[in-house]
Amino acid sequence: MMVGYLEKIGRSVLSFFENFGAVMMLIYETICQLKHPPNIKHIIVQMSHLGVDSLPIVTLTILFTGMVITLQTAHEFIKYGAQSTVGGIVAISMARELAPVLTGVVAAGRVGAAITAEISTMKVTEQIDALKVMATNPVGYLVVPRLIACMITLPLLVVFADVIGTFGGYLVATFYSGINSVTYMQSINNFMVVHDVTGGVIKSVFFGAIIAIIGCYQGLNARNGAVGVGKATTGSVVSSIIIIFILNCFLSLILYR
Repeated sequence: MMVGYLEKIGRSVLSFFENFGAVMMLIYETICQLKHPPNIKHIIVQMSHLGVDSLPIVTLTILFTGMVITLQTAHEFIKYGAQSTVGGIVAISMARELAPVLTGVVAAGRVGAAITAEISTMKVTEQIDALKVMATNPVGYLVVPRLIACMITLPLLVVFADVIGTFGGYLVATFYSGINSVTYMQSINNFMVVHDVTGGVIKSVFFGAIIAIIGCYQGLNARNGAVGVGKATTGSVVSSIIIIFILNCFLSLILYR
């Protein structure tokens, strides 16, 4: 029995390093393809599909998150006479952590799944092989536009989320908790600095790259027909979310020491 467990652990470790090496090779090949001028039309189409279409779900997620944070904290701050800090606390927590992480998770669920499903469908229907036959590099044609689009649109979505989340907190603070609107806005001005926002934007650039690379990797390595497409999509979403949370910890240590 012990030998069986050790074999499972060994296979898991080998599989992890095999996948890690394959992802690193895909990143290297993608960087090499960036030397060639990317197709601007493809990038714009992907930005529209991956970014603009994600606005509704990002708006709902972040708006209610900001409202809930204020709902849970404003009463306690008021009880101890610190109502003048509510706006700053909400805005800083949004800019530093909640907006980039939640937007990244939402994008991993929507954008990452869409990327993987599209590319894996092309893989199992042999469209990737057709690209190779036509002397078109699949990485340059499929991965590069999606990578650039994700790295551009996700920071824009995070800045939008910062505003929406803070606005959600404003609604609860002023209309429910009775905090003066001027006090709320002045608190943001007093406590928040530019680095709070830029740090979250920097995080989102890395998150966008992770979502695109993992989504494309899973799609390019899909197999076994429709079942493989489903497995690749699930693996892409789960892996992206896990890596986003892990990377967020290290980026926070670096950016906000």
